[in-house]
Amino acid sequence: KAASRQLEKRLAIKERPIDSDRAGMLLALAYPDRIGKKREGAIGRFLLANGRGARLEEQHSLASEEYIVAASLDGGDREARVYLAAPVDESELERDFADEIEEVESVEWDDTIKGVAARRQRRLWSLVLSEARLTELPEEKVVKAFLEGIRKSGLGVLPWDRAAEGLRERINFLSRVSGLTGVEFPSLTDERLLESLEGWLAPFVAGMTRLEHLKRLDLRAALTSTLDRERQKALERLAPSHIGVPTGSRIQIDYGGERPSLSVRLQEMFGLAKTPSVAGGKVALVVQLLSPAGRPVQVTDDLAGFWARSYELVKKEMKGRYPRHHWPDNPMEAEPTRRAKKKGE
Repeated sequence: KAASRQLEKRLAIKERPIDSDRAGMLLALAYPDRIGKKREGAIGRFLLANGRGARLEEQHSLASEEYIVAASLDGGDREARVYLAAPVDESELERDFADEIEEVESVEWDDTIKGVAARRQRRLWSLVLSEARLTELPEEKVVKAFLEGIRKSGLGVLPWDRAAEGLRERINFLSRVSGLTGVEFPSLTDERLLESLEGWLAPFVAGMTRLEHLKRLDLRAALTSTLDRERQKALERLAPSHIGVPTGSRIQIDYGGERPSLSVRLQEMFGLAKTPSVAGGKVALVVQLLSPAGRPVQVTDDLAGFWARSYELVKKEMKGRYPRHHWPDNPMEAEPTRRAKKKGE
């Protein structure tokens, strides 16, 4: 105090009472980077103007203040501990830092609402003084933010159904066998799809702002867009989704395994010696022959060999279980069928 009086005398300053209410603003002018705003719903937790976090003990008298200025704090990496601080009023910040306050429009992904949030904010460096929701959203920025949300959430948020999964498996199969077919196809791995969302998904999510809106996404069409017209035609030719069998049935091909496969009732394949194939005849299908109950009785990629060497054993085992179904002695000359025997046959 004696030093204070000596300084007052030297500078010819008249002693007067100190206005403690101005302490916060004085600190703010001295240390603007230490102005802190209380984090929402967190007593004693503050975000400083320099972007760092800071904390006061919850029982501290300033822990619930909306704004403080830290006079003394440690160098904590994630969150600095505040030892000495003073409150400051927002109106004072508005007045004395008017030239530093900027108005910013932000369109960002918000994990809390699982959607895009568009706001107009008044900012003092890292601190948001006030914000209002934007009603007119710039489409390009919304799509960009929405795709970023999908990227963060992962491809699992997309409405995968069997048609979309099957299409992706067909494209990936042709990517693996491009050396055999001579036609290059993209590899639709999770990593590549997430990296290229702007290219293949963006046109299909226009108008969407929340993850729940993805329910109306035509994912199959979006995946198809990864191929040009020539490759779309090649896809149908080299990796069809279904294939015809001797009865005329169209059976779906499963491209999800190491090799594409076909599950079909044995009786529908009578008379067929050549194993069905894809990739322009370069890859034989793995044929899973089913009993009348739909259970596998044989798996083969050599139908001719099955009829010649294994059918007789299968017939002996199955004929007793399914006497109303056809088990001819010569399957290569028998009529393929989807039906059981009529009564009296």
